[in-house]
Amino acid sequence: MSVYLLDYGAGNVLSVINAIESLGCELHFVTCAEDFDKADKLIFPGVGSFGACMERLNKLGYVEPLKRYIASGKPYLGICLGLQVLFASSAESPGVQGLGVIESEISRFAVSDLAVPHIGWNGLNVRVPSPVFSPDTAHKYYFVHSFLALPTAGTKGWEAATTNYGVEYVSAVQRGQVYATQFHPEKSGKSGLALVNNFLQLTTESKHLPGELRADPLPTQLAPRIIACLDVRSNDAGDLVVTKGDQYDVREKSEGREVRNLGKPVSLAQRYYEEGADEVTFLNITSFRESPLSDQPMLEVLRNTSKQVFVPLTIGGGIRDTVDPDGTPHTALEVASEYFRSGADKVSIGSDAVIAAENYIKTGIKTGLTSIETISHMYGAQAVVISVDPRRVYVNAPEDTTHHTFETKTLGPNGEKYCWYECTIKGGREARDLDAWQLVTACEDLGAGEILLNCIDKDGSGTGFDIELIRDIKSAVNIPVIASSGAGCPEHFFEAITKGKADAALAAGIFHRREVPLGDVKSYLRGVSVPVR
Repeated sequence: MSVYLLDYGAGNVLSVINAIESLGCELHFVTCAEDFDKADKLIFPGVGSFGACMERLNKLGYVEPLKRYIASGKPYLGICLGLQVLFASSAESPGVQGLGVIESEISRFAVSDLAVPHIGWNGLNVRVPSPVFSPDTAHKYYFVHSFLALPTAGTKGWEAATTNYGVEYVSAVQRGQVYATQFHPEKSGKSGLALVNNFLQLTTESKHLPGELRADPLPTQLAPRIIACLDVRSNDAGDLVVTKGDQYDVREKSEGREVRNLGKPVSLAQRYYEEGADEVTFLNITSFRESPLSDQPMLEVLRNTSKQVFVPLTIGGGIRDTVDPDGTPHTALEVASEYFRSGADKVSIGSDAVIAAENYIKTGIKTGLTSIETISHMYGAQAVVISVDPRRVYVNAPEDTTHHTFETKTLGPNGEKYCWYECTIKGGREARDLDAWQLVTACEDLGAGEILLNCIDKDGSGTGFDIELIRDIKSAVNIPVIASSGAGCPEHFFEAITKGKADAALAAGIFHRREVPLGDVKSYLRGVSVPVR
């Protein structure tokens, strides 16, 4: 059996490769139109925009061979964009023709009270007997998308499963030997790997998976994500270690001031995957400026992690235009692309986002050249996370500053009742005349898909997330917000999700030091009726 993967050059294909190879399957790659005829099974993972994908497929001469393969009756598995291109068109790219296998259009999410993109772990209501899709509603899978397939006359006969997020939509399709998912099975842990294995084991004698199909199932629920964060840097001996700071200071307080060493990046990431982390975030806090792009130590960390960690990986630090020690320039898009090819699903942009936002606010012009715009255009908004590093500034009254303020329950040192949040760059070392509200709204407008909301005042305190800040930023944007900084117990995660309305909550030190095991957070949330994976 020859299993081929169609890689058209966008996104994190390495994760799909690693997932398939972890199941003991030898994989081949489509490199020319003739390869479609050699495939017994074809897997097409896709991320980014509908238009860019179809443009690339047309340029490579793959559109007609792909249509013929699908019509041949041989097994096909489309993932995310690999599902959407089966449709005739998409609201994402007006005027661009899809493959037209399914005579319907992909629509844009229109849910005013929910964050878009739809990011996180949600369930399936399987609608038809299937040898690939399990009807067990206990399984959750990883979704990340801004466009969706609504049930229409054209999707009838194709609807294998539906999912709820503001609306009920088609999250998996099946007809004959054609299967496709809106979610990412390669990033959905053991449940996702089982689904991929079901496809790989397909034969003409394959039986439907056991389980009850309900005519009127309960709506699925999106689970808030619990994210493990690993701050990575080289210590004084040159070794790559995971560290953690207090208000961004990562050195020990004792004599010698050595970099705090809390473990090795890959092994810690593997541990968190086994403990149930919904995502793993690596923050490269030194950027390794002495290394050329091709030799960045974090690339190897990502490659090794993605071989054994099958949940989404985010990488932050150094996502900007850069120059190698030999003078070779690289754009932020090139830097991000290298990370995506090495196993990252998302990139987190910090200082460069602040500079881009400042320029956008000043001129009102989208140049199309910022790191946010170029990466979002190529890989989709869901691939761009903005890391916000603010600190609280107190004022007596809103008119005392030009920045966005709110009345706070935590009074300032001189009894001030109002505050605003000052953005910083360079790991909190340099303050800017920009507030967090301005930053996030500008970055959303430029094409970012998610906010990682830190708080310097809370970092390492263990006193809980800054709920006031989280609520304020949630009210500013329509994209998901990840709460970060200050977690000290499971109750703090509950507060961030329920009081702060955060879409996800992230922690580092308490997980590294096992002060609060990640699994305990999940168990606590489950016990207070918060849906978790």
